[in-house]
Amino acid sequence: MPANKKYLSTSSWQRFAKITAGFFGGYFVTMSLHLALTAWTDSTTVIITSAFSAFILWAILLMLAFLAKSGWKIWSIYIALTAVFSTLMYLGDLYNPIV
Repeated sequence: MPANKKYLSTSSWQRFAKITAGFFGGYFVTMSLHLALTAWTDSTTVIITSAFSAFILWAILLMLAFLAKSGWKIWSIYIALTAVFSTLMYLGDLYNPIV
């Protein structure tokens, strides 16, 4: 059964933005979240569980990118989340230094 045409993106730029946001933006959000968790908690536990949780989170973020109306909007959300998690990672390294 083919997809209904009214739900498909007509602009090639929107399609490109959604694909790249799903692949790369989802990866950036996933890795920055796990690195922030590593900075604040036990790094061994996070590294072991991230083998499974990172793939699941990346797959969910990939699907969410295609459900969004605008590819540029999902890119801005993913960049904002990556910035928040990167800030948390920086603060975690600042207040919990590994000696």
